[in-house]
Amino acid sequence: MKTNNHSGFTLIELLIVIALLGTLAVALLAAIDPFEQFKKATDTGVRNTAQEFYNASIRFYAQRNGWPSQWAAAFTDTAGVQIGRGDPNDIVTGLVTSSELKQNFVELAEDQLDKIYVARQGESKLMVCFAPQSNSFLNADRNVKFTTVDLDVSGNPSTDASTTAGTCQVHGGAGPCYWCLY
Repeated sequence: MKTNNHSGFTLIELLIVIALLGTLAVALLAAIDPFEQFKKATDTGVRNTAQEFYNASIRFYAQRNGWPSQWAAAFTDTAGVQIGRGDPNDIVTGLVTSSELKQNFVELAEDQLDKIYVARQGESKLMVCFAPQSNSFLNADRNVKFTTVDLDVSGNPSTDASTTAGTCQVHGGAGPCYWCLY
């Protein structure tokens, strides 16, 4: 009598393994959340650009005891100005021509400049802000506490702790939250 001894997997076994691998792949994709990772990467880039702009502005002020002459027309009050709206050169040109920022700063940071706000109060107060989009920035970064991109008459920003109108959305309020340097 002959016996046929075939080794291998049955179709049912293969289908079960494929279903398990598919379930694991879906669970891994949900845990990683690619949209959140994209938002976090964008926020990191905008934060770095905001820091670079802020540091260049402070260096300019420290060396020349004043702000770039182009800022006189851009900052008419304490309201925050969006760098990338209109002509970004109004705000960036003086920093580029003084070599505080690279010549191609606007070109390299073009997509991020629309997200950055700058406010100036008097001769020595400067604030640079952006509204983060990722949950990791909004919930974990303690610098996301500002409720406006403007400075008050004393040159101070409004934070969750300083405003009586409430807090920003992340902290239970109604308004947007901002990450700011000042």
